Amino acid sequence: MKPVKIGILGLGTVGGGTVEVLARNKDEIARRAGREITVVAAAARDLDRPRSYSLEGIRLTEDAATVVADPEVEVVVELMGGIEPARTMVLEAIAAGKHVVTANKALIALHGNEIFARAQERGVVVAFEAAVAGGIPIIKALREGLAGNCIDWVAGIINGTGNFILTEMRDHGRDFADVLAEAQRLGYAEADPTFDVEGIDAAHKLCILAAIAFGIPLQFERVHIEGISGITREDVVFAGELGYRIKHLGVARRTEAGFELRVHPTLIPERRLIANVDGVMNAVLVHGDAVGPTLYYGAGAGAEPTASAVVADLVDVVRALTADPENRVPHLAFQPGALSDHPVLPIGDVLTSFYLRLRAHDRPGVLADITRVLAAQGISIEAILQREPDPERGEATIIMLTQRVREGDMQRAIEGIEALAHLTSPVTRIRMEALGR
Repeated sequence: MKPVKIGILGLGTVGGGTVEVLARNKDEIARRAGREITVVAAAARDLDRPRSYSLEGIRLTEDAATVVADPEVEVVVELMGGIEPARTMVLEAIAAGKHVVTANKALIALHGNEIFARAQERGVVVAFEAAVAGGIPIIKALREGLAGNCIDWVAGIINGTGNFILTEMRDHGRDFADVLAEAQRLGYAEADPTFDVEGIDAAHKLCILAAIAFGIPLQFERVHIEGISGITREDVVFAGELGYRIKHLGVARRTEAGFELRVHPTLIPERRLIANVDGVMNAVLVHGDAVGPTLYYGAGAGAEPTASAVVADLVDVVRALTADPENRVPHLAFQPGALSDHPVLPIGDVLTSFYLRLRAHDRPGVLADITRVLAAQGISIEAILQREPDPERGEATIIMLTQRVREGDMQRAIEGIEALAHLTSPVTRIRMEALGR
């Protein structure tokens, strides 16, 4: 059969990796896909930049629209990143009846509903495995491998930069700002690290995972997002003393009242496998009613790990070229007319346990007053750790672990505690997840 000809938009890290993997594994990929996959056109911002891979036989241009409009291109691979012009290019490719492969998590999270509806109308595929967790095939696992399950919850370390920072803080007793600067030097963090350290990147990915796991529309605006910039070295130490590790976790959970979608720092028992995922690695833990817990681990970024997912999508698209559009795997796992309207819960209605760190004056009655405020909101304490008082400052550090409580009740309790005259600084609060069932 004739080769399937593709055009690539963007020859950055992932685009270059995709060209390399397609060339190096050409024969193996053809054996899997049933046809050869050939790059015939590519768009890049800088055509003169030295590259370590061959672009022989590829028509190069700075104009992405030229690649999309190329009559020879059957599949458009969007690796530009960002929202525009990526969204416009993807919609134009769909309108032209061309299949699309993308690694763009922000595009899918924010505009996926529109993109998939257009693709459904035109009978084309939009594949996006590389948009979540790099080379880990988590989307395929959720959409196909676990199709016989009712997914109870998904919890993931899905941003390598944040995981690297928290790992370094724990292993070497370093401060957040110090490790962030090193992450930027190493190329793990951008000059503006906001998307990574404040949880926006992870929230894009969690939004996608939740839609596939639960069969709900993409709803990025309903994801509760908190970053790790407020995590201190002492919080990491205290968590370790209590048998926990702090991870920047994305959590999507099914409850009777609605779905939880949240990204925030989280204490996880150190015995859990996911608590031991360190450095820039990613991991996603999925709990299905039939299969129980399953863990997916691997490189969440990088040229060839992400290219691995892009090429896997290309193989799937090539296999689907001869399939009836009505019998293809749905973009969000569930048939378009069968998506759930079960609500997403506001963060105030979420039930979880908490780690609380308080600094208070070292005098009698302080602890009794604090526990009285917690009791008034129906909050039970599971463990208390009190450090040796600082005689110079006349203050003590108190660590409390609570049982599961509604977030809104905890917020009211914190406001009540901070209204006491005892505290010398605001309460530090970090959620906890057992991830056992």
